[in-house]
Formats: sequence, C-alpha cells, structure tokens
Amino acid sequence: MAAGSEHGLKRIVWKRIKDTIIADCRKSEVWKILILDSFTTKLLSSCCKMADLMSEKITIVEDLYKSREPVPEMKAIYFMSPTAKNVDAFIADFKPKPKYKSAYVYFTDYCNDDLFNNIKLHCAKYIRVCKEINMCFMPQEAQVFTCDNPGAFQSIYSPNSQDKKRTLETLADQLVTLCATLDEYPGVRYKKDSNMENAKTFAELVDEKLARHYKLDDSNKKGKTQAQLLIVERGFDPVSPILHELTYQAMAYDLIDIQNDIYKYKSKDGSEKQAQLNEDDMLWVKLRHKHIAEVSAQIPKMVKEISASKKQPDEKITISNLAQMMKKMPSFRKQLTEKTVHLQLAEDCMKHFSNNVEKLCKAEQDLAVGSDVDGMKVKDPMRTLLPVLLHPYSTHDKIRAVLLYIFSLNGTTDENLSKLIQHVKIEDEREFILNWKELGVPIITSPSFFSRKPSRRDRSQEETYNLSRWTPVIKDVMEVKWPHQSECPAAWNGSGAVSARQKHKASSQDERRSGSRLIIFVLGGISFSEMRSAYEVTQAVKSCEVIIGSSHILTPSSLLEDIKALSKGPMETFTLDERSNA
Repeated sequence: MAAGSEHGLKRIVWKRIKDTIIADCRKSEVWKILILDSFTTKLLSSCCKMADLMSEKITIVEDLYKSREPVPEMKAIYFMSPTAKNVDAFIADFKPKPKYKSAYVYFTDYCNDDLFNNIKLHCAKYIRVCKEINMCFMPQEAQVFTCDNPGAFQSIYSPNSQDKKRTLETLADQLVTLCATLDEYPGVRYKKDSNMENAKTFAELVDEKLARHYKLDDSNKKGKTQAQLLIVERGFDPVSPILHELTYQAMAYDLIDIQNDIYKYKSKDGSEKQAQLNEDDMLWVKLRHKHIAEVSAQIPKMVKEISASKKQPDEKITISNLAQMMKKMPSFRKQLTEKTVHLQLAEDCMKHFSNNVEKLCKAEQDLAVGSDVDGMKVKDPMRTLLPVLLHPYSTHDKIRAVLLYIFSLNGTTDENLSKLIQHVKIEDEREFILNWKELGVPIITSPSFFSRKPSRRDRSQEETYNLSRWTPVIKDVMEVKWPHQSECPAAWNGSGAVSARQKHKASSQDERRSGSRLIIFVLGGISFSEMRSAYEVTQAVKSCEVIIGSSHILTPSSLLEDIKALSKGPMETFTLDERSNA
C-alpha cells in the first residue's frame, strides 16, 4: 500500500473500496477491467496506486468515455457517479453488442429509480452486482476532505446564481457520504449569524439527509454517535485566507505556482523537474505545518546527516553541492531526492520572504491581531496600512492589506473606501473589495455605526513567531469540548439535533478506544492554515479527532479571483455529477 494511504481518511476510503468493490470481485479468480469516470479516477488515485489494484486482480484501468476495444471474455467493474450521462455510456458498452462478459456496477451515491430502471431495461442480463457505496467526497489528506467543487463558491454566493439550492443539495449529499464512510451519525450544529443564512439552510439539509440515510440503510440503522458536525460559512473568518502565512505548506501554495499539488522547478543543470506534494512523501508530512524558519534549518541538517554518513566534507549545503554529490554516487540519489526537492522549495519560499513578504507580514499581523508584537493595541490602523500602500508591492498584496484594514474595523465609510481604491489603483476592479458583502462580511458602514468584533481566545501566553501571531478563528471553535457538551453553546444552534451525549451512551471502554470526532464543514472553501489547525488540535487533545472539509481548498489568489467574479452575470455552473463527465 502506498505510504500516504496509511494515513487517516485515505486509508479509510481505500479500506471501504476494498471491503465493497474488491471483496465482491475476489469471489471469482479471473482478472478484471476497472472502468472509471473522472470523479472516481481522482478518488481512486488519491488513495491507492496501480500496484494495489494489480494485487487485487485488476489488470487494466479504463476511462468510461474513451474508445475501448471489446474484451468479451473479461468481466468489467464500473465505479462511477450516478448520472444520466454515465448510465448512458454504461448502456452503450452492452448495446447492441456487449464489450465485456459481465458487469459489476458500483455507484458513488444514491442512484434514482429512473436511472436504475433504465439500466435494468437494457443490461439486466449482464449485471452481476449493482450497489451504491456512499462515497462521494475526495480525501485530500489524513484529516482533510473536499467535495471537489470549486464552482460551488459562485453558486452559493453570487447574487446572480441560478443553482444555489441545487448546489447546497449536492454538497449535503456528499457530506452525508463522508459521515457514512466514517460510520458516524453526528449531531449537526451551525453558527448563528443573521448575515450568514446559508449555514442554517445547509445544516438543516444535512440533518434531514443524514436521518433519511440511516433510516433507509437496513444494514446500519443507528442512533446518534458521539461525533459533532459543525457548519460555518467562509465569512465567519475572512482574515485567515487573506493573510500571508509562514508555515511551509500554506506559504508554498500562496507564493509558488503549485497546480494540482505538483511543484515544478529547475535543477542546476537547467532541466525541468517536478515533484508531487502529497502524503506519499513522508518528509512533506513531517514538515508541512512547521514554520518556514524551522523548515529552513531542518532540511540542511538532514542533508548533512546523510552527507556525514557518506563521508562528505562538512561544507555549506547548496543545491549545486547536492547535484555534484548525487552524480558521484548513484546509490545516494534516492535518499537525497526528496530532501533536495524540499531544500529547493524552502529556498524558493525564502526568496519571496526576503524580497517582499517579511515587511508585509508585520503590518498584516498588527492589523489582523489588533496589537503589535509588544501587545500594544493598534489605535490607528491607517498608520499601519499606509507604508504598505506607499511601497511598490504587487496590486494583489496591497488589496490583501486593504482588506485586513477593513476587517480590523468591521467595515469602513464609503468615502474612506473610495480613497483606498484610488490609492491601490483598482478603480476598475473594486469588486475585489466590495463583493465581500456577498459573504456577509461588513465592508461599508456608516460613521455612526460601530459593531463589536467577536471576542477571541486569549493566546498571549502561547509561544509564537512575531510574524505569525494570528490564529485562525476556526481553531478557537475546535478547542471547545464539543463532543462532551450537554447543551449547545449560545452562539451556536442545532438543526433539530440534540447533543450526542443525550442520544448515545458509549461505555467508558468505547470512549477510550475510539475517542470522538469533530467534523467541520466550511461553506465557501478552506485555507491551509485552517487545515493545519485540525491537526494541531487533534495532536493537543488526543481524545478527539478533528476532520475538516469544504467544497474546495483556497489560496489567497484563488479566493480574491472568486470574490471578484461574484458580480459577473448569470453563468452556467455545474454540479459535481455533471462536471465529472464534462
């Protein structure tokens, strides 16, 4: 099994696939073909490798929509989303002439009666198995999942959206399959906020669908488990996804152009190289949540240890030196490759930090936290912002600083905002700032209106780096003892769900063995700093595992572009099912 699949969610997903799809197929000893749509291709790629499938007697993996040669003596496994387009493609494989001896059909989610009857009508005699396995989410990391739907942001928050209800329904269905995969029936909570009604609507949808799922599932009728599911909206914390973060993963995805988790770089000989940043790389797992200062110190130290073991002179570690060493000793390459990738990536991050980010961070942190390094309250945020506006930073960096200034005041006056927009020279792109109102974030307020900012947990005694004093708001939420609350905290509401404690009495032995889960879903995307918080709280609390997810993962740039696009006219958007076959 791939190293990454030994971790959390990916391991659970692969085990579920083995216990359902693979277990059925093991009953016959013949080799089989596996046919996938685009969503299930990504799902399977995230949790296993071709070698894992080969060991389970799957000889070929094919695309449902690519032209395929008939192999009438072989059995085919179809793993796909239950959409009309997928079902039509499946039927076409057996009409007029069958491409395969028989079919084992597995849907990621509930298949409606019309689609099921259509399959039965045309292909009944070829189908050996037809099951719904309730797995319609993407395990991104050990404790992070997404619904693989970045377009959900526009569908939910654009005032011109025409498919908001349908998008919330689809996301709710996907979230229910996550709970089912984890074998949890959680109490559902949402953050009370008159500006953010989507969380309430979504929480009620999820609660209804969970009840229906466990009522219909004859094999697993169950009462509430100890888990809690919290629903929050992106506007709940607009600061975290905008700040320059200095932990390794968040910093790399913000400052370096990493697409689909692939980091591209040039080696010293000028050749193009690339590396995948995922949980198969154990060094990435070890370093990703550390501050860049620690990463920059640790990697050269690791390389020196290897160098010493190979009797290398103790000289300054650089990419050039490593390249020379690797050429001289081929057996040395494997050990050094991943270290070299991270040495290069950390160097790239530090270049950006030295050029621009270091100076920006001080102002950003003061604005976000509301006080300086010495704990003195920032009395005039404009004095903190002004040096950023006068320096030749990029337009995006200035927009981020202006937003942090506005968030620090809980909104500013129309007149002040106009001056700021002129200063940053974005008169034609003011949507970067104005459109945050669609998320329920105050942008323009009248001078007489003063709204109180919510109080934060006091972290003044915690050790932090001066340029990393901000803590994501979601971490405060994670640290509440949720699974052991007999009543819902005042700022939260339950969508008809009572406390887990009242429904499910686990024995103390059960509690010790399995602990409890806190599942958090953020409508509108999650940031890397919020993902990091889930691991930090799990590590600190031990008895409670925090799992966090959303429609997609954000970077500051992608969020700003999404915000700007909210004022565009109506456009065609796709649900997950349609996109998986687009």
